[in-house]
Amino acid sequence: MSSLDALVEKTASSGTHVVSVACAADRGVLEAVEMAIMKGIASFLLFDDEERLRLTIKDHFPELDGHPYITLIHVDSKEEAAEKSVRAVSSGDAQVLMKGNLPTAIILKAVLNGDYGLRTGKVLSHVAAFEVDGYDRLLFVTDAGMNIAPNLEEKAQIIRNAVAAAKACGVEMPIVAPLAAIETINPVMVPTTDAASLVVMNQRGQIKDCVIDGPLALDNAVSIESAKHKGITSETAGLADILVVPSIEAGNILYKSLMYFAKAKVGGIIQGAKAPIVLTSRSDSAESKLYSLALAIQTSKN
Repeated sequence: MSSLDALVEKTASSGTHVVSVACAADRGVLEAVEMAIMKGIASFLLFDDEERLRLTIKDHFPELDGHPYITLIHVDSKEEAAEKSVRAVSSGDAQVLMKGNLPTAIILKAVLNGDYGLRTGKVLSHVAAFEVDGYDRLLFVTDAGMNIAPNLEEKAQIIRNAVAAAKACGVEMPIVAPLAAIETINPVMVPTTDAASLVVMNQRGQIKDCVIDGPLALDNAVSIESAKHKGITSETAGLADILVVPSIEAGNILYKSLMYFAKAKVGGIIQGAKAPIVLTSRSDSAESKLYSLALAIQTSKN
């Protein structure tokens, strides 16, 4: 799959899923909801102050007014919205959770609740699917939003989460590149030693359904020519499907560089919970939110 629009089309052809949205009375969120409904990829449970929600829909999204694919559910606070939207997913009434206009900390607290939350014991990690002009397939970047400085075992779980998302998008055997500043192993550079360990874990079957090749610098991970110039003899160097960053700072910089300099399209989700979580920011476009919904729905089926 080479484009996020193709992902949307694939999701639309697979039947409607239900998305639970916490604090949905937000124009940016509702624009994405409207786009998803018009594309036929989802129906929605919308949690918020019902009067404010109805007024926002009536004033800005009249096509959603009374639409059979939306259900409005009144709550009195952001905390209640988070709790009830998470409960809808944990009970099976919805297959995807989406953050609306509320702080990330509030919805994650509900996600991690021991009684009704979505914890699995796995590491929660952010997976972003980028459509980059000139790259012949979707490029997945992880983890740019959740784990600050993951250790080796956390990186292994981050890779498993990303592999599940990539496979849901049709990548049968994803090539995973743990990124570092250099391509050789240096004992004082932890990203290089972790990368070498991840390769061995992959070879021994501890990380399955993918091929891990690293350490690799970014150029050698995505460019065959660059890998050849560096003398890297590998069948997978330059062909990465998944880029694993060494820290949240590196991930954040790479993520935003792709968006603002490369003008890449992107959809992102949180993996590792019982269901995918769409955790976009207010600055994300409605298009990006739509792509995130498609990625979440596609991943929820696998």
